[in-house]
Amino acid sequence: MIYLVGAPPHQDMYDLKMDAPAEIRGPFKPVNTNVSGIRICEHLPKLASIMDKLVPLRSVYGSPSGDHDSFICYTGRTVQKQPPGGWPSLGSTVSKVLGPSEGSVPPFFGLAPDAGHPPYGSPGHPGFLGVAHGAFRPSGPIRQDMVPNPSNAVHLSDRTSLLKEFDRLRSDLGTKGTFDGVDALRRQSLEIMTSSKMVDALDLSKEPLAVREWYGKGDPKNYGDGAPRNLEHFLMARRLVEAGARVVTLNFGRWDFHSDNFGECKNTHFPWFDHGMHALITDLHDRGLDKDVAVVAWGEFGRTPQINKDAGRDHWPQVGGGILAGGGFRTGHVIGATDRTGGTITRRPVHFGEVHATLYRHFGIDPHAVTLPDFSGRPHYLVDEWQALPEVL
Repeated sequence: MIYLVGAPPHQDMYDLKMDAPAEIRGPFKPVNTNVSGIRICEHLPKLASIMDKLVPLRSVYGSPSGDHDSFICYTGRTVQKQPPGGWPSLGSTVSKVLGPSEGSVPPFFGLAPDAGHPPYGSPGHPGFLGVAHGAFRPSGPIRQDMVPNPSNAVHLSDRTSLLKEFDRLRSDLGTKGTFDGVDALRRQSLEIMTSSKMVDALDLSKEPLAVREWYGKGDPKNYGDGAPRNLEHFLMARRLVEAGARVVTLNFGRWDFHSDNFGECKNTHFPWFDHGMHALITDLHDRGLDKDVAVVAWGEFGRTPQINKDAGRDHWPQVGGGILAGGGFRTGHVIGATDRTGGTITRRPVHFGEVHATLYRHFGIDPHAVTLPDFSGRPHYLVDEWQALPEVL
């Protein structure tokens, strides 16, 4: 899941409004794609060239207030009226329901570093599922602690003995619940420390140079108080799912363009997003992973039809956009439509929860049959009333 931090302008990407007045339309022009009848922004030419592998979503809604928060992207729900412990993200839920597919590789990874605005650096939180199902975040100094070598073997042995003592203590105390997440983390930590599989997946130097150059580097520094525009994260995400990760999230850029929307899009965000998404989707298809790996890219809401006095677009929770790919989905078509200003949905509203239901379906999970208990013990279905998108199945 590629979270487009801060909410990109949907009507300047996949849903250009050439019949609207200039103060709504903006300067960008549409370009033909490789699917007849679908046109997107001229500054996304690489995505246009693989439209047969994509599903643009032109009518995404569900954000209740237009506040900046990654929560709805990661959960399909709103932050209002949460159960005890809070709603878990999709990655945490899949971790809980399916567990790891490979013992030494956590099921859920978050590649984003911390950000100045905390939700912009969130990988998706575990909520009432607890820390054992939180995202493994391989950024920062932890990388150096994950390389097995002979010099730390004796320390590992000592730690194992110490953990056995903790197990005995837990048994003596007869406690339940509080230690459960910690126990799972300890087991996972030992598996990771005694295997190089995950470290190898994170080591991009093991990838052929031609592939690394195909993805490119981008910029690893955070953009303002947002996320980096790091193209290596797209490659790392592919390597992690190949190694056994079930869910990988990455946060890209900082799209809150209240001023200079068109300059920011054209010069700082569109080119690298276009390149990174094209590289990832093409690579998945070339490797025969397009049915096994689903991809979604979106932000928390859309932007105003009216261009403001600073040449920017403001928050617009009424409608936003996104892209689906892979997953064995039926691609090469558009879902949803908006009016001539891009401000109101006129056909096939798509709630965030419907996309989440679709992703659970991709994992082989029936979100209306599986329940998980919150901190009070009350069971919850994985989504509310939303059904998977029939258009892509």
